[in-house]
Amino acid sequence: MAGREEKKEEKKEKKVHVSKGKRKKKKHALSRKYKMYTIQGDKVVARKRHCPRCGPGIFLAAAQNRAFCGKCAYTEFASSTAAATTAAGKK
Repeated sequence: MAGREEKKEEKKEKKVHVSKGKRKKKKHALSRKYKMYTIQGDKVVARKRHCPRCGPGIFLAAAQNRAFCGKCAYTEFASSTAAATTAAGKK
């Protein structure tokens, strides 16, 4: 029986206690909304176009020949600005 008790003691691992102190505050990314708008006179004007599906606040990313929404995958090609086609709309 003494052998079993010795094995139990060997199996038990010592718990390592970590000292808890004051945690460091995480630095959050700054808002970049100021880069999306310009002030012309008394009005605030958006620099880029808004997504027609998602609404104001979601901008279209400008690529070489298209404008793309990263949220809903709406794509608008520059060659035919009147006709908007969607890449993810045909699911």
